[in-house]
Formats: sequence, structure tokens, C-alpha cells
Amino acid sequence: MTMTKSPEVFVIKTSPKMVLEDYANLMHKAQYQQHFKKSQSIVLKLNLSWSKFFPACSSPPWQVEGVLKTMVEDGYNPKKLFTAENRTVVTNIAKGLKGNRWKPIIEKYNAWFVPLTRIPFVPYESLRPHFLKYKDKELHVLDSKIFPDGFKIPKFYLGKPIIHLPTMKTHGHTGAKGGSLQHTEAELKNGGITCCLKNAFGGLLTKRRHFSHQFMSEVLVDLLIIQKQIHPEIMGIVDGTVCGDGAGPR
Repeated sequence: MTMTKSPEVFVIKTSPKMVLEDYANLMHKAQYQQHFKKSQSIVLKLNLSWSKFFPACSSPPWQVEGVLKTMVEDGYNPKKLFTAENRTVVTNIAKGLKGNRWKPIIEKYNAWFVPLTRIPFVPYESLRPHFLKYKDKELHVLDSKIFPDGFKIPKFYLGKPIIHLPTMKTHGHTGAKGGSLQHTEAELKNGGITCCLKNAFGGLLTKRRHFSHQFMSEVLVDLLIIQKQIHPEIMGIVDGTVCGDGAGPR
């Protein structure tokens, strides 16, 4: 999905033999080069839901390679490509890099990996004068009900376009009613589909973000507002080769 005035979604059916080539086909079909300039530093936000590899849980290696391979072959400077991920209360970045086979792929294409645990997080409000748009837009819950004393986001993100690399899976809390944690019934009892917006959750907030799950519906809207404030372009490249069902995300 690309961030245009009228966002578009492109889907391609793939196979194990064609998956890397099909990532290129998908990105070219979306005309991503029209939105992401080669002169810019670009964040590639990975999705680490578990330090161990499990299908549909975290960004699979073929997704990471498919995107990096396409961008490098299209002439993007690998030293301007910053793969990035944060930790959670249940994951370890170093183990995740190894367990999900990200490290050798990132090294193969000479891109960077940025552990968000090692970069400065600054108060959200301190960046307001530098927002690209929606400078006066108020958030729904992040700065009031969840973090009334304020919260921090990575300064590294400001002004950089971002590409999310989530998987197609369900999350136990995305089926919750906003502010109550009462799960919906029947088909959504194990949660709703989690994708690019939920992937922003792991990059914009610190490991204290698990407190946000009780207001998940509102938080996802807040995260979209923040992304539009700090990123000139937003794109999601979702891997659905294996789809995860159940209470997830792991």
C-alpha cells in the first residue's frame, strides 16, 4: 500500500520459486520509486513478534531479501537503507536477528540495521515544530489516558520515509473494543487482522507500549496521525505467503 491522496493496494499471488522476483513485481506495480527518492535515507521497519522463527509471526527472510534486493537492484544506495526494529517485553533483538535469518541478508546487501533500543527517543511534543503536517492535530489516548506525563518517539524517524514489512496475521488485542479489552465475539474472538498500523506500534513507542493494548483501537489511529506528522511517505509491503490465525501475534 502506498501513501497517496488515494491509497492503493496491490496483491500478487506467488510461489516459493518466484517469491523474490514477485516482490520486485509487486513493488514495481505499486510504482514505489515515484514516492521514495534515491537521495533520501529510508527506514525499513521490520516486524519482530518472536525471537524464534515461526511462519507468519515475524518478517520472514524472503520478505526482507525481496525488498532489499529490489531496492538495491533499482539503484538505491544500500547505505541509505536502514532496517530497524525495537524490542518488546518478550523479544530480544540480537536473538531475533539470528533466529529470523535477518542478519546475513542485511549484510549481503550492505544495508544498515538500527536497533531502536540504542538510539535517542525524544518527547513527542518537542518535535511538534518540526512536524511535516497536522502540527496542531490532537491525539486520542496516547498523550492523555495512557501516557499523561508524555511519551517519547525515535528522533531518528523524523523526516525519513518509511516502508513497513509486516506479515498477515491476527492479534489478540486488535479484536478488543476500544478502552475495555473485551474481545469481540464469534469470528473475531481471537482478534482482528494486524498489519502495517500495528507494525508502527513497535517502532514509535518504547517497550512500555504494552500498556497501550487496552486502548488498541484508538492507539492505531494515533499512530497513523504520528506517522503522517513525521514521515513524508509511508508504504506497507505485507507478506501473506503464510497467514497466521488465532490469538497471536505469536
